[in-house]
Amino acid sequence: MTRIARVQTPDGVRVVRVDGDRFIPIHDPYVAFARGEEAADAGTPVVGSVLAPCVPTVVVGIAQNGPGHASPVQAWLKSPRTVTGPDRTVRLRRDAGTTVAEAEVAVVVGRDTTGLTAENAHEYVLGVTAVNDLSSPDRSTLDPRNFESKSGEGYTPLGPFIDTTIGLDDDTSLRLVVDGEPVCDTSAGRYPMSLRACLAYVAGWTTLGPGDVVMMGAPFSASPIGPGVTVEVVVGELRLRTPTA
Repeated sequence: MTRIARVQTPDGVRVVRVDGDRFIPIHDPYVAFARGEEAADAGTPVVGSVLAPCVPTVVVGIAQNGPGHASPVQAWLKSPRTVTGPDRTVRLRRDAGTTVAEAEVAVVVGRDTTGLTAENAHEYVLGVTAVNDLSSPDRSTLDPRNFESKSGEGYTPLGPFIDTTIGLDDDTSLRLVVDGEPVCDTSAGRYPMSLRACLAYVAGWTTLGPGDVVMMGAPFSASPIGPGVTVEVVVGELRLRTPTA
């Protein structure tokens, strides 16, 4: 299975696999993943709008995952209530200074991370998606814990799909595009601390579970933005589009 999505249909939210332009309902992909299986089909194709591809209980951000930092890589928490889906307009805060769009690789956890190490991390990961970690960095001088800078409504656009074929060791392309113009072009291979090492670090302090998200940082893929632009985060072949107001 390549891509997993959540779709709002007239009959409710369905988890689907994406087959071209078709959405085919599947059984719970996390239950199947824990069994070492692919989720079986659960009905005929449906029509609907794409939501965020998972509903995390925990969203973890990785900080200092870039060159030249005096402090080591650390993790921080972002409210899962800031998660929104693709093509949802996000209203930028006017009272928090500059807004920065941050294109990041987001890893979606597939099962309880007890026992996760850097070497076996792939056994715990359902797949990868794109995330725009919208931030208000001017607030960090007053709030070093990142609560204010990261808590805007809808400040975690996620999606559109979970790609289960992207590996933790892949040098996956990572781009930030604003109003159709590329502003940052890098790849997962440029993270100083690997995806595996970041996952092992997080799992060494707290247990994550199915659907939780770890955002891997944006050392080379961040740019200031203003209201009224459309931001796209491109991870491999995944393209996450977020209009702003």
